[in-house]
Parts: sequence; structure tokens; C-alpha cells
Amino acid sequence: MNIQQRLLKFVTLTNWVLFFAASILALSVASPAFARGIIFGGLIVTINFHLLARTLKKALIPLHPASPNAILAKYYIRFIASGFIIFVLIAGNYVNPVGLILGLSVVVASIMLATLSELKKLIFEEAV
Repeated sequence: MNIQQRLLKFVTLTNWVLFFAASILALSVASPAFARGIIFGGLIVTINFHLLARTLKKALIPLHPASPNAILAKYYIRFIASGFIIFVLIAGNYVNPVGLILGLSVVVASIMLATLSELKKLIFEEAV
């Protein structure tokens, strides 16, 4: 398995693990609004990541490459929909904004963990 596939698999799995861990922790120790923020933020960003990965995977098929305009249109539709959902959640006081920001950070944390994992592998490979 090449590095790109390994990183995508690691980030995808880690997204869900971090999302469930943060959600369970928030439900057990935080206020309901804060926990809802983490849950909704984590769901929004994780689903967006999966949809982006699927769009890019389909777009990069060698025999049938997709138009860059179609890829950008899907990206902006997802971006606008996410922004609208976040606006409704915050404006309606359904979630705590800080919890929402923490939930939205799930993918960033997954990518950081993947980067650290790959750096560790590179450093220890060179040491051997």
C-alpha cells in the first residue's frame, strides 16, 4: 500500500475514532449544549471529509476524469451547506460555539496524528 492510500485510510479511521471518543467524553462530563456542539461539529467535518474523498476519488479515475468545474461546484455546494448548518446551529442556540469548534477540529487532529505517525516511521527507518 502506498503512502497516499495509507494516510487516507489512517485519517479516515482516526476521524471516526476521535469523533466517537470526543462525543462520549463530552456527553459524560460536559453540558448538553457543549456535547451537542462537539457531536454536530464532528459529524459535519467527518461527513464533509468523506464526501470530498469520494468526489476526488471519482474525479481522478484515469479513463473518465471529471471536469475541474464540476469538482469545484461540488466543493462549494458542500461548503455553503456546511456554513448554513453551522449558522443555524449557532443562531438557534442549539450548540455551544466552543464545542462546535472542537468538534470541527476532528479532521485536523486526525491529519496531525497521521503526519506525526509518518514522521515517526521516516525517522526510525532512517535510523535503521
